[in-house]
Amino acid sequence: MAEDSTLYNIPLSTPQPPPPVLTVVSSSDQQQQGQNPPSSAAQMRRLLITCADFLSQSNFSAAHRLVSFLSSTSSPHGDSTERLVHQFVRALTIRLNRASASMISSTTPSLSSCVPHPHFLPPASVASSSTSSGLTLLELEVVEEEEALLHHQLQSSFICLNQVTPFIRFSHLTANQAILEAIEGQESIHILDFDTIMQGVQWPPLMQAIAERSNPPNMIRITGIGYDLETLARTGQRLENFAKSLGLRFHFHPLLLLDSTSVALQLSSSITLLQEETLVVNCVLYLHRLLNRNDDDYEVRLFLHTIKAMNPKVVTLAEREANLNNPLFSQRFLEALDHYTALFDSMEATLPPNNTERLAIEQVWLGREIVDVVSAEGEERKERYERFQNWAEKMRRSGFSNVPLSPFAVAQAKLLLRLHYPSEGYQLHILNDSLFLGWQNHALFSVSSWH
Repeated sequence: MAEDSTLYNIPLSTPQPPPPVLTVVSSSDQQQQGQNPPSSAAQMRRLLITCADFLSQSNFSAAHRLVSFLSSTSSPHGDSTERLVHQFVRALTIRLNRASASMISSTTPSLSSCVPHPHFLPPASVASSSTSSGLTLLELEVVEEEEALLHHQLQSSFICLNQVTPFIRFSHLTANQAILEAIEGQESIHILDFDTIMQGVQWPPLMQAIAERSNPPNMIRITGIGYDLETLARTGQRLENFAKSLGLRFHFHPLLLLDSTSVALQLSSSITLLQEETLVVNCVLYLHRLLNRNDDDYEVRLFLHTIKAMNPKVVTLAEREANLNNPLFSQRFLEALDHYTALFDSMEATLPPNNTERLAIEQVWLGREIVDVVSAEGEERKERYERFQNWAEKMRRSGFSNVPLSPFAVAQAKLLLRLHYPSEGYQLHILNDSLFLGWQNHALFSVSSWH
């Protein structure tokens, strides 16, 4: 993949306060005292947790000193620990600046130099409030250019994530196998694809598998659901061209979601189901976006009840295996630290240090998520991942039952890892008819299917 310089033109540091006064016990001192010195990773983990605790206690001066120290010992180009710490320091700095500014309004001008550049991904509400407060035409153009650049960076980093790590391909492969098994012998297929970022990359392998069948369906229809009409249109054109090359009858319908309107209500008024169609609903890394600030799953329940009323043949569900929806910052921070440590370690073990795709994933895709989880609160926070157990409970309460995994689906996932990601660190685990992919005994993604 050719390197795109716009992917990495991101300010990754902010002006730092004076260095902290810290008491550091050297490894030699600990050895003289008969103690085993902790690893660098363990030390950095403890310091990050301490910094988060300082923020929770509104001890901003101590947090500033610790952030400065951590910044000096981290790097976006170091080992996995240094890279992880670098991203968490970015997020902690943003949270610290916001908290300091809101508590001491008189110091806001002096903090303005530390406010993150738009590439730091401030919440959408910040941008919207600014544009409604009287920006000039030129300023509006700058905001639009920044948003377009950010969108391009996210799209590019997702492509990297899909190419060099197994997580997205594993999710798509396992979901596609469940779909193939569910639509066996059906004449007309309609897929509702809740894909807000992935540009339809899941579907060419499914189309290929369908085209190779002795009796493929007469018609395949995909309703692509997302928030960007231009992206949906490009996705539809690519898929239609690919289907034509396979000799498949195919139609793509874009459905633009409106942020201010309930997804379930939009579905009820916008989706047309034909009597002869077999319906499939695909929710890969989507449901968590319906959770809101009040820890209320009303939107999720309404969405699932709406889907259930459509009587789909199968619903495929893929989510991250982490509880990042905890309203308590300290608990959410610990969970995020564990989750992203495993992700960064997996890339350290499987990708070279200077791999450009790795840099894009860490600095743009995962960096964006870490900033969201650590620095944002309330409605600003979007990355509200929950563990499979919570999603399974929500599915069952809405009337869905787990579809058992086929032996072929499991064998296919094992083959994917063996052929393309041959590292002993990646592990598959089956639990409650669902498949989990993790790193070193730490589950990271889950895929399940329901009817």
